[in-house]
Amino acid sequence: MADTVLYDLTDGLATVTLNRADAMNALDEATKNALRDALQEAAGDSAVRAVLLTGTGRAFCVGQDLKEHVQSLHSSGGSALNTVEEHYNPITLALASMPKPVVAGVNGVAAGAGAGFAFAADYRVIADTAAFTTAFAGVALSTDSGMAWTLPRLVGPARATELLLFPRTVKAPEALELGLAHRVVPADRLAEEARAVARTLADGPTLAFAAMKEAMAFGTSHSLADTLAKESELQLRAGASRDHRIAVEAFVAKERPKFTGS
Repeated sequence: MADTVLYDLTDGLATVTLNRADAMNALDEATKNALRDALQEAAGDSAVRAVLLTGTGRAFCVGQDLKEHVQSLHSSGGSALNTVEEHYNPITLALASMPKPVVAGVNGVAAGAGAGFAFAADYRVIADTAAFTTAFAGVALSTDSGMAWTLPRLVGPARATELLLFPRTVKAPEALELGLAHRVVPADRLAEEARAVARTLADGPTLAFAAMKEAMAFGTSHSLADTLAKESELQLRAGASRDHRIAVEAFVAKERPKFTGS
């Protein structure tokens, strides 16, 4: 894996760190390949019970590396945008659909695909110095990284349209108000706070979390009746888990459950 993306697995928590601080974690080819591979590895590894995605330096991720992109446009024309299918789509799908919770620890500005990746996470802890911007209109591009799907669900269709047509910097307080962030913390505590949230999830009933993610994704495009049937299916699966028995027995005994993810 390229050193532009760091990967650490400790006690069930996989931390994926964008590590191009000198380029504000812009997504060049090597970084996109490494990020895709790291997230897919985390998604498929049964030892991983939660994922924390964050960045180094003063940016979370400013999106596509435009210096490299300009060179690609000159040398290959429209095929430069094949990166959406090759990189951005699988990265976003890995974040949104992996059967374990994903926390985005947004340490600084998140723009374009960088914002899209944060929005695809299940929970966003952001520094009080962080900010989001859609950015796409500024470079005459449409959305990618799932933003046409995630953004309207986070802020509503009208506000999503505004943020896409008139991209601007949404600072941390407004991001919290709009629903782009779940928690805002002092910048010097971002790493600690984001890791604590991810650690809590990794120690939790991760099979149940996976079922919740699946149920919510299903419900966005199905009727109430179909969603109720899906919930019934998933509840039977969760109810057959060891974690469910552990939780019920701990509740009766007035003890704290120790979940195993099984």
